[in-house]
Amino acid sequence: MRPLLCCLGLVTLLGPCLACPTACSCSVKKNGRLLAECAYKDLQEVPQGLSTNVTILTLSANRISWLGRGSFIQVPEVQSLWLGYNQIGAVEPGAFALLVHLKNLDLSHNKIADFPWQDLRNLSGLQILKMNNNRLAGLPRDAFRSLKDLRSLWLNDNELTTLAEGTFDNLPSLSQLQIFNNPFNCSCKVFWLKKWTENTSVSITKGGSTLCVAPSRLKGRAVTDIPDHHCIAPSVQLTYLSNLDNTVTYNGLTLTLHCSVAGSPPPEIRWKIQTSSRRVEINGPNVARDGNVKQSQERFLVFKNGTMAIPHFSKEDEGIYTCLAVNDVGMRDVSVNVALAGSENPAEDLLRDDPQASHLGDRSCYKGDEMDPSGAGEKLVIVYHMPRESKSRAGGAVPQVHLGTLLLALGIVLCC
Repeated sequence: MRPLLCCLGLVTLLGPCLACPTACSCSVKKNGRLLAECAYKDLQEVPQGLSTNVTILTLSANRISWLGRGSFIQVPEVQSLWLGYNQIGAVEPGAFALLVHLKNLDLSHNKIADFPWQDLRNLSGLQILKMNNNRLAGLPRDAFRSLKDLRSLWLNDNELTTLAEGTFDNLPSLSQLQIFNNPFNCSCKVFWLKKWTENTSVSITKGGSTLCVAPSRLKGRAVTDIPDHHCIAPSVQLTYLSNLDNTVTYNGLTLTLHCSVAGSPPPEIRWKIQTSSRRVEINGPNVARDGNVKQSQERFLVFKNGTMAIPHFSKEDEGIYTCLAVNDVGMRDVSVNVALAGSENPAEDLLRDDPQASHLGDRSCYKGDEMDPSGAGEKLVIVYHMPRESKSRAGGAVPQVHLGTLLLALGIVLCC
């Protein structure tokens, strides 16, 4: 009687654990894990009736085309989930978010173009992720940032043309990466990948097959063979040009900064201006060839050659002026803190306004003074002498400086 009672008790305990859909085969492995084997069953969706204690769920080689938010709500303890060789094309956000015990996830050989990458943030224990042979055309830079235990990542045979720099950062356990058979556009946006592969200990499977499809001059060449001279990080130099001389009049001050950049591909020049009353960002020139200026930024005139001019420069324009050089390889910037002093005694006025300021001393501002990038942020003080007759006109109307005259003046200065 006692053995019979024990058997009945065991059946009672295991009965719920072995709950299994009719299309699946369920069993207890030697290590105590519960396996639900549902592969090759012609299933069109995740079956209902799975035990909540299932830790291994095999759904490979079915006809599943869609995964919803609640598709795996019955198996919160699952550790290995095999979904390869289905027809999955749509994955709702949240489909995997609750599977916090997941260690192995196979989504290979499906039709996934868009994936809810935010779901991976909760899967910190994930060790193997297979997403190869899908239709992925892009990845967010931070797609894998939470996967500290990830050892093997398969992204081969997708439609990736580029990868954001830092995609594989913060993956301390990564030991195997597969990214071959993707149509990479080997612009300088993927140059970082070459440098990363040269320094990483990660095994990049079939690295020789990670080939460029574009541009034409690199077609068929391995990503790791992108020539260094095609991709050079930006350098930037800031100089100032000024119309200041011994005949400056009250309304004649135009501050002109010139940003010289180098790099490959040629960097784009951007400006950031921070004054006490406003912050301005100018991405590219705002002065057209015909002299027209975009109304929203007409106070700061930015030219295609990297020159910025601020006519009628005044105390209100004091602040930090930053020039940024940006290309596909990186970004570099240099800043100068511009202040203004003007009186019959410039040195005395300067010290009264800002005792901490450094200035040009006995020199006048002249074209070509260079800002040392290592000293970015130092204060440049424009000191000028305001003649007595000009001070007597201080309360009068200020004549306008016409853009045509300014363009002519700039042309003379920049051609010197």
